Amino acid sequence: MEIIYAMAGGGGQGGGIAAFLPFIIIMGIIYFLMIRPQSKRQKEKKTMLENLKKGDKVITIGGIHGVISGLKAKGTVVILKTGKNNDLTVNRSAIAGLAGSVTEEDTSIVEN
Repeated sequence: MEIIYAMAGGGGQGGGIAAFLPFIIIMGIIYFLMIRPQSKRQKEKKTMLENLKKGDKVITIGGIHGVISGLKAKGTVVILKTGKNNDLTVNRSAIAGLAGSVTEEDTSIVEN
């Protein structure tokens, strides 16, 4: 009788998908808590950078406040007016965000 039971696959090992179920659940949790929000933030920042225009008040990643006074090099370089006679030229990717919506996390420096 034991030979028939062993041949039928009832040898005491767990099922295929049931063994991977905890791993699948953990990956789903990681996706919804970490990966999805990060990609959403990246998409929002990309659209914000694409929609920059002259006159917008912005803050750079380095914490410099300024007003966009022009765009150069097909829109990849931004000219910031930081004072009465001060203009800075920065890459568009160096903009952290619009002045009203930048958080401390956007301009923080990674320390060792």
